[in-house]
Amino acid sequence: MKSVALHNLGCKVNSYEVEVMQQNLQKNGYEIVDFNQKSDIYIINTCSVTNMADRKSRQMLHRAKKQNPNAIVVAVGCYVQADAFSIAQDDSIDLLVGNNLKKDIADILKRYMEWEENLSTEIEADEANFLRKTLNNTTVVDVKKVDFEDDRMEQTAEHARAYIKIQDGCNRFCTYCIIPYTRGTVRSRKQESVLEEIAGLVKEGYREFVLTGIHISSYGLDFAEKNPEKYLLELIRNINQMDGVERIRIGSFEPMILTEAFVAGIASCQKMCPHFHISLQSGCDGTLKRMNRRYTTDEYMEKVELLRRYFPGCAVTTDVIVGFPGETEEEFTETKEFLEAVNFFEMHIFKYSRRRGTKADKMPEQVPEEIKTQRSNVLLELEKKQSQEFRKGFIGKTVKVLLEEEKEIGGISFWLGHTGEYVKVAVPEKKFAKNMFVEVYIKEFLQEDILLGELIEETMKK
Repeated sequence: MKSVALHNLGCKVNSYEVEVMQQNLQKNGYEIVDFNQKSDIYIINTCSVTNMADRKSRQMLHRAKKQNPNAIVVAVGCYVQADAFSIAQDDSIDLLVGNNLKKDIADILKRYMEWEENLSTEIEADEANFLRKTLNNTTVVDVKKVDFEDDRMEQTAEHARAYIKIQDGCNRFCTYCIIPYTRGTVRSRKQESVLEEIAGLVKEGYREFVLTGIHISSYGLDFAEKNPEKYLLELIRNINQMDGVERIRIGSFEPMILTEAFVAGIASCQKMCPHFHISLQSGCDGTLKRMNRRYTTDEYMEKVELLRRYFPGCAVTTDVIVGFPGETEEEFTETKEFLEAVNFFEMHIFKYSRRRGTKADKMPEQVPEEIKTQRSNVLLELEKKQSQEFRKGFIGKTVKVLLEEEKEIGGISFWLGHTGEYVKVAVPEKKFAKNMFVEVYIKEFLQEDILLGELIEETMKK
């Protein structure tokens, strides 16, 4: 039996895909071991969204080869798609696998090991190494030419929630983004397949489901009617009707899919969580235009207000890029003031990262790294303040929490879980169980990002 260690970098889509790869490998007789252990095979599911992601991918690939120089080290995913030629020159990497071949990982490994065994006995080492790299390049396939790579998860490493991949690829081509080149164009998963996977995971005890993808708001764009608003709403409604499903979340929305009809539709689904990640990237219209984001700050604010009208008190989160080419101090100030006006629950702040092959890479007026860092620090402080204020609003309220894991904090045992708004709550340890819902009264902050809850029945006794 060959041992395999897997490591994931990047987004929730990558997380989903690495778990599917692991399940397929287990079915084919491989022993799954921890990445820190010595293994026969190491598989790194890479990310290429930023230069830092590329660097982390290289570091993990090199670390794997150091742990066992005789192991087969496999680079999988977006970093492979973005720069296969350079990666093929790296002696730490034995095999490259493109994004749309992850589902075939067991078969690829089998063919590779058979090929290696025959090759090593037939020709000299130098020639074998050359041919090995040639074979590697053939595994990187043009993802624009394939349908959705449908594979299903039967169980997940997540504590209580299951991420369900419903879509892959993106047609938007924002000027800073390499992902359309690494993931290809939009491919949507058939609704029947999504519902079947969720039904199987419900039987395994999962009660909360997060719909994820590269550009979820394009779900159904490649179907006959090319109507993402219709198909995504229909999917959410059908999941809402499923027995055993208690909560539904969406990984991320683009602002323009949030029409009144769509928001009213998801508001009619009682299992929809009041927690929405709406992609922003900049709070300045000039910067948004250079980014090719296709909406204005006024339009974005309208969508947030619409959500808050149908979901009072909902959590709204977003992504923001600082230091985009041409961003002046005045434009940055516009962004900061807009973020203050929206008042998010959480913001993911990123410093702009140049990606070769994108339009933004060739734009003039690239912002110096030290200015990006200064601006990032300003927004991180704002994020911390807004996030604390949002959490503070739960003190003195009764909330429903899905318990996910046990943890000791300050020498005391707690069960940790999340509200529908995705606020983390700690409940003093009782005879609870994972995936259990409890009603709690929020007393105070336990830590900066964790609220302390008390069981309702105990609160009522006092």
